[in-house]
Amino acid sequence: MTSHSRLDSDVPRVIGIDPGTVSIDVCGLAGDTVFLDRAVETATALADPAAFLTMLYEVAPVDLIVGPSGYGLPLVPGLELTEDDLRLAVLTESGESGGLGGLSSLIRALASSRLPVVFTPGVVHLPSVPAYRKINRVDMGTADKVCAVALAIDEQRRRRRCAPGDVSLILLELGGAFTAAVAVDRGRIVDGLGGTSGPIGRLGSGGWDGEVAYLAEHVTKAMLFQGGTDSDTAYVESALKAIAALMVSVPGPFEIVLSGRFAHEYLEAFAARLSRPVRVLEGLGTTAKHAAQGAALIANGLTGGAARAMVDTLGLRDARGSALDYLTVIPRDAARRRLGLVA
Repeated sequence: MTSHSRLDSDVPRVIGIDPGTVSIDVCGLAGDTVFLDRAVETATALADPAAFLTMLYEVAPVDLIVGPSGYGLPLVPGLELTEDDLRLAVLTESGESGGLGGLSSLIRALASSRLPVVFTPGVVHLPSVPAYRKINRVDMGTADKVCAVALAIDEQRRRRRCAPGDVSLILLELGGAFTAAVAVDRGRIVDGLGGTSGPIGRLGSGGWDGEVAYLAEHVTKAMLFQGGTDSDTAYVESALKAIAALMVSVPGPFEIVLSGRFAHEYLEAFAARLSRPVRVLEGLGTTAKHAAQGAALIANGLTGGAARAMVDTLGLRDARGSALDYLTVIPRDAARRRLGLVA
């Protein structure tokens, strides 16, 4: 993947976007220099996509933008985005505003703009995650979690002065709504527990008990964004269990890395309960969240910048398929029809 029109500079000028539940964050990088570091309230950005695009036009030209990719797509350039791609990225049927459905208008606006945008994979799209771990899994970590992992890999590589292939860690994302965890072994993502399948979050309930789903009778997308907890005990313990589970997939992580809105607040709580070193992502700027910064690093690597080795090791160019490819408990065609796609 290269940019649409390479600028006359040896240093890629790129942007990363993180579509959070609370805010949509934007990070612009030119080499190691941050030239854009913004957070826009999600409701504001989705209500007026044109204004959001104006912010990007004001700092143009750029080589590449890693756009808000929802549950992920296998490196789809904006100009090639189809309606099917969009449905698979947000995993909602047409007209559904719950969950990531509201993000559709912004994704469409970015895709149809003259900006060089690419949409990037989630954990389930990566061949470095064994197929047997993907059985009946859709949300193993959204595209923004992969971006946060990229930042964590880059930081560990710098601190240890090692190659990306020597990095091992578990990333715990403590977001404004969801908690998620991703396992990295030798610089590649090998497993993950996404916000709707993993630990309980502040807003999201995490992985559902099947009996609860049965009792609900009809599970709406909006329900996945409800049922969280304000109990610190439940919040921390649920995340600790997720870390323990992922240590089956990466038994010897060098460290546990915290990212997201609540990372600093809970650093001491996790450090006191874990035998591995625990740290918070340092980041590149002061405003944009870690995932936006990681998205900018991925854009840098995709355009041949200093992060190229890290992006190559992650295997993002090898991403394939869709988030529905490993379903067995329901037919894949039925899942596609639920999203309004041709079976």
